[in-house]
Amino acid sequence: MDYTTLGRTGLNVSVAGLGCGGGSRLGQAGGKSETESVALVRQAMDLGVNFFDTAEVYGTERIVGLATGQVPRDEVVISTKSQIRKGGELLTGAEVVASLEASLRQLQMDHVDVFNLHGVRPAEYDHALNEIAPALLREREKGKFRFLGVTETGPNDHRHDMLARAFDDDIWQVVMLAFHMMNHNARQSVFPNTLKNGIGTLMMFVVRRIFSDPDYLREIMTRLAASGEVAMELAEKEQPLDFLLHDGGADSVIDAAYRFARHEPGTDVILFGTGSVAHLKSNIASILSPPLPTATLDTLNKLFAHLEGVGLDLPHRP
Repeated sequence: MDYTTLGRTGLNVSVAGLGCGGGSRLGQAGGKSETESVALVRQAMDLGVNFFDTAEVYGTERIVGLATGQVPRDEVVISTKSQIRKGGELLTGAEVVASLEASLRQLQMDHVDVFNLHGVRPAEYDHALNEIAPALLREREKGKFRFLGVTETGPNDHRHDMLARAFDDDIWQVVMLAFHMMNHNARQSVFPNTLKNGIGTLMMFVVRRIFSDPDYLREIMTRLAASGEVAMELAEKEQPLDFLLHDGGADSVIDAAYRFARHEPGTDVILFGTGSVAHLKSNIASILSPPLPTATLDTLNKLFAHLEGVGLDLPHRP
């Protein structure tokens, strides 16, 4: 495993971070037992993963707590989140503090390393900053979490507008954002700020349906070609991204996607989800592989650097 420092937090984190939500939720979405999901997290630790990202809404905090409870607390880095709205209504600071305390009970921990406000929309940022953050900072003083973070909502904030505002306030040590092979604009609006200010970055949406479902990829390419956003030849190909796959290149589109994000300057932790050991191992192997060839990166930039909001589908919830 490779490790890096998560911004100015000083936390030593694995570059491959196990995301405990998404479409799989550690296999819970596919009918895995709690015992099987716990075993999966422990297998990730055996492979060197020490960063685990969960959330109240994922329903996997208990699993993470059971899996990591057998190792010294300082050997794992735990990140969880609270939503700031429920039923269409914004939550109060006291309600988010109650969510933090509920998460600690589920995790069976006295503190988490990173506590995030989950999926904050641009129009909600003032509420997050002025109502919720002060209440949480008081809880940080009590030792309930170490670093405060905020996560964007990629499907509803294609241009990272919420984060652009957050960078003006020096209270967020960690941010989570959407970044992948066909969604590059964080290079202009996010990474310059995080690198300059030492803000840790957690990458989500690195692999989504657009890269794992060939039929869906072709559907998206057809739509983009019809609107003139990509060349028509991409829509006409059986495998629009076949330029990624060659000797010295990637083994698969998914392999390319992980390698693209992993080696982008400004990315710290590449989050991935899984419900199987085989998938776990292959994802980690890709994240630990060398960068894509320069010619391949040049092609990706030429074809897709101008796109916004492509492939940012919400995870399917069975």
